[in-house]
Amino acid sequence: MSAPRAAAAAGQPRLLLPEAPALVAGFGHGALLTPDGEILTLPAAEIGRRLRDLPPPLLVHAPATAKRLGLRPFPSHDLLELFAFCRPAHPAAPTPRGLAIALDRDPPADDETAAALLPELATALLRHLAAGRHAPLNRDAAMLAQKLAADADWPWARSVLAALGQPDARASLDPLKVWRRLPDWEEEAPPPPPAHQPITPAEARRRLADILGEGAEQRPQQADYASAAAAAFQAREAQGVPNLVLAEAGTGTGKTLGYVAPASLWAERNGAPVWISTFTRNLQRQIDQETARLYPDPAERRRRVVVRKGRENYLCLLNMEEAVGSASMTGQTLPLALVARWALATRDGDLMGGDFPGWLSELFGHHAVWPLADRRGECIHSACGHYKQCFVEHSIRRAKVATLVVANHALVMIQAALGGGEDSRPLRLVFDEGHHLFDAADAAFSADLTGGETAELRRWLLGAEGGRSRARGLARRLEELVGDRPDLLMPLEEALQAARALPGPGWPSRLGEADGRGAAEEFLAAVRRQVLARARDDDLGYGIECDLHPLNEGVAAAGEALAEALRRLQAPLQTLRDRLAARLEDEAEELEVGDRIRIEAACRGLERRALTPLGSWGAMLGTLADPPRPPGTRPGFVDWFALDRREGRDVDAGMFRHHLDPTQPFAMAVAAPAHGVLITSATLRDAAEATGDDTEAAWRGAEARTGAAHLPAPAIRAAVPSPFDYAARTRALVVTDIDKGDPGQLAGAYRALFLASGGGALGLFTAVRRLRDVHGRIAEPLAARGIPLYAQHIDAMDNATLVDVFRAEENSCLLGTDAMRDGVDVPGRSLRLLVFDRVPWPRPSILHRERRTHLSEGQPKAHDDAIARHRLRQAFGRLIRRGDDKGVFVLLDRSCPSRLLAGLPDGVVVRRLGLRDAVAETRGFLSEP
Repeated sequence: MSAPRAAAAAGQPRLLLPEAPALVAGFGHGALLTPDGEILTLPAAEIGRRLRDLPPPLLVHAPATAKRLGLRPFPSHDLLELFAFCRPAHPAAPTPRGLAIALDRDPPADDETAAALLPELATALLRHLAAGRHAPLNRDAAMLAQKLAADADWPWARSVLAALGQPDARASLDPLKVWRRLPDWEEEAPPPPPAHQPITPAEARRRLADILGEGAEQRPQQADYASAAAAAFQAREAQGVPNLVLAEAGTGTGKTLGYVAPASLWAERNGAPVWISTFTRNLQRQIDQETARLYPDPAERRRRVVVRKGRENYLCLLNMEEAVGSASMTGQTLPLALVARWALATRDGDLMGGDFPGWLSELFGHHAVWPLADRRGECIHSACGHYKQCFVEHSIRRAKVATLVVANHALVMIQAALGGGEDSRPLRLVFDEGHHLFDAADAAFSADLTGGETAELRRWLLGAEGGRSRARGLARRLEELVGDRPDLLMPLEEALQAARALPGPGWPSRLGEADGRGAAEEFLAAVRRQVLARARDDDLGYGIECDLHPLNEGVAAAGEALAEALRRLQAPLQTLRDRLAARLEDEAEELEVGDRIRIEAACRGLERRALTPLGSWGAMLGTLADPPRPPGTRPGFVDWFALDRREGRDVDAGMFRHHLDPTQPFAMAVAAPAHGVLITSATLRDAAEATGDDTEAAWRGAEARTGAAHLPAPAIRAAVPSPFDYAARTRALVVTDIDKGDPGQLAGAYRALFLASGGGALGLFTAVRRLRDVHGRIAEPLAARGIPLYAQHIDAMDNATLVDVFRAEENSCLLGTDAMRDGVDVPGRSLRLLVFDRVPWPRPSILHRERRTHLSEGQPKAHDDAIARHRLRQAFGRLIRRGDDKGVFVLLDRSCPSRLLAGLPDGVVVRRLGLRDAVAETRGFLSEP
């Protein structure tokens, strides 16, 4: 580190800033603030040459900076590292503009201004740290910085120590062992049974008015929506017949607070939580933030509103302890130190979408963060030394007594399939993003018999078999419960021996071999041979699939051998599970509370991680001996073989099973046991039908897609229109003179349109290959005009971070695929243009073929149309998020049928123009006040 600069503030320690340049990168060029104060805009090669003779520069997001300049990684003072240390669990987009906004500074207008701002941002962070140096959060911070200086040679260590002063003598011996400072959860008596007092529409309206407060903008649609949602909060009159409401609320209605009003009132009145479920993490976070209107006091909000996710989303303190123990050998001291800082400040320990800065894993690699969560189902519960501090256990216990639990569709469905899982079964459910229920149920109630899944089961049972993995096997996790008891040791050892029939380490490299190692690998090889035999030669580069029948020679025999191997594994595991469960009754008077909890958890783990998939796989393999289904008959399940390939290389193979209609198990396992269910979205119905003469058909379609059609009583229907003036605030264009198959023409259209809007554009693609090609052609021309371009699958950032950057950088552009279409919520000028490369037809798969045939009521073409129309409508909905937004929607597919565009909001007139006129229309409309 070079000689530091000094800065001081009255009453605070003297701040030390490194005498270093500051660097902000564009594509192929960058802005460099020299130590002498000169700002230079230079090509990437010249920046690389100069950096060799300069101290490590100040910058934001070192990997992204190097990638944009086309340089190898180089030493730097990354302000994101300093931010994570000084402001843990505080949100910030990982760009100079994003940090400026997070620190209440005026955001820079260009790269040169941003480079000049970086020293000021560093000073602000150090000043904030110095001002709070006596806060409880910072008790061990100086010792941690001292450790980082010694063990990691952290460039910011001297500056941080100058701001904090010398370590407190009372500080922990090892500040990385953060679990020592986390609070314990306390066991409480089970909550009493809930009451069943209903909520009237008038009461829902009054609660909504209370939430909004006096003087709030009057939105009659929102009050009407809250009134309709109250119907889901009536007393149930018959078992298995929930009060079901389908409520479509146009964008801008304010549906979140519209359903929070009756939901919170019911929960407070009846003493039981209402679970609110979303499809995307982004909306889960949004809902959580919106509840601040209801509970403005942070302490009360934390008590009343709990965000629940799967165990694999949270920081596992045991994994953290093991990582800390090997940090000096693995070189992970710095990322673990920043995680430790975050763990002291986090609201709930959520590593995936909560208050954890997702860009940390981008700075240090996913291997530095992902292993800190229990992604492999290895939790040992009360046998863990950190059980009382566990973030997951805190979350589960808080959820039992909360008012609102904000969860996601995957967790709710998996918990329901397991009979409640770790959470008690909720009586009242709200499914936001209800248009995704079909896809969520499809994922939750399916089964994959693949190399990856079976190898994962082997690893869960046997633990790490060589390599650097810290994976713990079943024997280690159960050792204290099993002890030296022969009745438990024998089935455990038998199961572990049988597990060796599953794919072992290095199995992907053996997929193409004639003789695999064990029954599972031999079955996978047989599947691979059949898939390749049925494939077209031009399909061989990527994932390919084929029907089960007619079976190739050898597949049935390999399937029977695998089925027998799975039975030999399932039987001892079932015995082990049953004998463990029997201890709960046989030793009821002797068992400690901790042992009882561990036995119950072990039984749940065996069911969920082993017995349930083994049962599903056995049933799937059993069908291989059945005769083919007669043509035209409707199946309950759809089975097929598939080979996953990446650029011509085999990655995985296997057999897949999905319900033909996944909303049926959703209705039976999730909706029917509840007392009240609200399913809501801006796009529940097919808009083309909803605005036509047959609105009944539109509602029937919504009922079919949400599972309502499988319940004994009809759903209550409600529809509230959007308050937005789409005719005045949007334009919809189809470009007619672009050949969507020509990469050059496609890239030229994107470039011209993005320049016309001056940025603030989202480009959506139906294929990653086309996204990459367009990005390679337009990134530099846009950068030359001051418009930064970010892209999914290209930039060193995850999707959530990319959206945060796009939101913060008002004139940036973003390229993405399906996840961006559904997960972007960017109000204001940051999103003013949306360009779709082509009609998003459903992928022509075997599963889609069967659903198209059997779920389309004899209209397969209409089935495809409805899917494409819905996707276009969802994409269009990203443009207008509040009343003063305005935006342009452009489709670069001249072959798009007009019937697909009939689903756009009322008032939108679609115009077909050449590219020149579309560019002029975009520029003119967006330049209007």
